[in-house]
Amino acid sequence: MARKPVKAAVGDVWITCQICRGELFRERGVMLNSAGMEFMKMAWADETATGLICWHCGYVHLFANRDIRLYKAEQ
Repeated sequence: MARKPVKAAVGDVWITCQICRGELFRERGVMLNSAGMEFMKMAWADETATGLICWHCGYVHLFANRDIRLYKAEQ
């Protein structure tokens, strides 16, 4: 089942796709694994980011900024 589309902003700046300028995204959490932590079997402790996948073209945008806000959007 496909997730519902979202719009996103950091502060008062709305995020648009870098490729197609689309405004709708699918959101998912992304682990930012490092080789050292993988080697020590501690990848669970690595930092995470918010992944926004463009609803139209599929380009993946990554945000480590915790101030990103997501809003429900109509398709």
